[in-house]
Amino acid sequence: MKTPIDPAAVIAEFFDAVAPYDPQPDADPVALVGVRTALGEAVFPMTDHVIRAMCRALASYRDPEDRGSCVECGGRHLDENLHCQDCGRLHGILGQVIAEHARRVAAEDPT
Repeated sequence: MKTPIDPAAVIAEFFDAVAPYDPQPDADPVALVGVRTALGEAVFPMTDHVIRAMCRALASYRDPEDRGSCVECGGRHLDENLHCQDCGRLHGILGQVIAEHARRVAAEDPT
């Protein structure tokens, strides 16, 4: 069983990582973020520097499950084999090989 992640601890860790680089560490906070979970609650004062760091972190984040969009339906649910869970299209080299084979078989079909 996985140990649950404590969201407040994650936020505190991020803030601690960013804090040493804040050019105005004593500046008044521009926002407060409150976190309440089954593990507890915490309130975090956010400076402009922390907010900008969070924006940069979010902008550079790429989810490991993001495998792109389906060229057929535009869906965002490609599995690890690049098979679209929305429309069934198979992407990548394997998908291309299967699609070309299907076209050849269809062209050879005498019906």
